[in-house]
Amino acid sequence: MVDIRHKSSGDLLATIEQSSLAGADLREMRLAGADLAGADLRNTRMEHVDLSDADLSGADLSGATLTSASLNSANLNGANLSGAKLGAGSHTLATMMLQCDLSGADLSRADLRNVEFRGSNLVGATLTRADMRRADFSSCNLTSATAINALFIRANLRDADLSQSNLSDSHLNDAVLISADLSGAVLESCSPKGFTVINLANFENAKLSGAKMRGVSAEDSNFRNANLADVDFSNAVLGGAILRSANVAGCNFAGVELATVTMDFANFSQALNAEIPSYKENLR
Repeated sequence: MVDIRHKSSGDLLATIEQSSLAGADLREMRLAGADLAGADLRNTRMEHVDLSDADLSGADLSGATLTSASLNSANLNGANLSGAKLGAGSHTLATMMLQCDLSGADLSRADLRNVEFRGSNLVGATLTRADMRRADFSSCNLTSATAINALFIRANLRDADLSQSNLSDSHLNDAVLISADLSGAVLESCSPKGFTVINLANFENAKLSGAKMRGVSAEDSNFRNANLADVDFSNAVLGGAILRSANVAGCNFAGVELATVTMDFANFSQALNAEIPSYKENLR
């Protein structure tokens, strides 16, 4: 038998009639504040479970099913959630993870569709090949996160801190990155013929200084008022992109076609390798 107790009071919350929690059925249980630090929860079924404010630091939740669960304010520092299912086709069925500590957690290959992470700490987290379509990361800290070949399609990353993160070969189509910080982030491909896709993404007022964006596909993306200082855009596809009033000082546009790019009031006099069409006006 396995007893699950409250992390602070020590009160008994549940008793599981098996030798391990791995593969256990914990569906619908009320485990708020549970002490599950370092627990073996591989392939455990936890749909609709209440784990708010629980301590799951260092726990192994690989392959676990957590759809419709509540993990608000839970501690998942260093936890293994690789291949876990937390997402769903709608926000109402996806896991709630508001203000969680997921620093250093492994969420590679996890289903995170429509999951709400608002205000969570994902510093140094691994999100490689995770499916985060329409997930809400607004105001999250994803500093130094690794999200290679990940899906952020239509994700909300408004005011998120993605500085020094690795987003190589990921898809951020139609994602919201208004006022996000991507300073020093890597958005270029890991392979010579690959590319990161950020078509239709909204980077208005975002910080991208020093970001590596060689060869990215950024068609119809919005960089209005963004800080693009020292960004490497060489060989990027920017058709229809908006750079109005953007800071492009030191920005490398080698091999970039600017014919359909909105460039009004951007400081292209300080840009590098920019072949500006003669009909462009209102440049600075």
